[in-house]
Amino acid sequence: MEWQDEGIVLGVRRHGETSVIAEVMTAVHGRHLGLVRGGRSRTLRPVLQPGNRVALTWRARLSEHLGEYRVEPLSQRAALLMQSATALYGVQAMAALLRLLPERDPHGHLLEAMEVIITHLDEPESAGELYVRFELALLNELGFGLDLEKCAASGSRLNLAYVSPKTGRAVSRDAGAPYADRMLSLPPFLRPDLNEAADAEGLSAAFRLTAFFLDRHVFEPRGLKPDTARDSFVTATLKALA
Repeated sequence: MEWQDEGIVLGVRRHGETSVIAEVMTAVHGRHLGLVRGGRSRTLRPVLQPGNRVALTWRARLSEHLGEYRVEPLSQRAALLMQSATALYGVQAMAALLRLLPERDPHGHLLEAMEVIITHLDEPESAGELYVRFELALLNELGFGLDLEKCAASGSRLNLAYVSPKTGRAVSRDAGAPYADRMLSLPPFLRPDLNEAADAEGLSAAFRLTAFFLDRHVFEPRGLKPDTARDSFVTATLKALA
């Protein structure tokens, strides 16, 4: 069988002396692996770098087989991404998060979000905010989405200030005041009633917020540790804003 698709390279691993197994987040076929013969050649090695967008033709005798990729470059930006710590670690961190999804399970909007983030990785404020929203979208795809639209206690959409660590729902400042020391902070740029850009303080709170729920619902139950690229991305982003 055979199909054609486009996607972003997440990584490769060596296979034999000249080939690699490429991991690509595709538009229609999700995170998909395939053998690339000659993938370690001078021609294909630059194409198969994380962050590059490629066109793919996949062939296999049966759908459950690994199959082989024929790869053509669409956007080779890996060299540019390597010039910035924010960009380098951002791509690695997003790839690690996408590996939490079932293989071959389509999530086209996450691929689109990754594409947008990659184009803004040289802008720390935009990159940080987009990355946080990427983590929130991933939590939602895994069935652990947060409800940040209205207060869990009053139903109000105004003056939201906290997120309950138990329910993942937003809480207004007044309703959450008696329990403030047990609540997670909701940064202003994630509030639905405001139209504010992210700043260093808000991003720091947002990174803590998404990390808490990723640890609680995803990493700890699976016995996993977060990829170190995430911490490196957070550090590089906040440093650039300092």
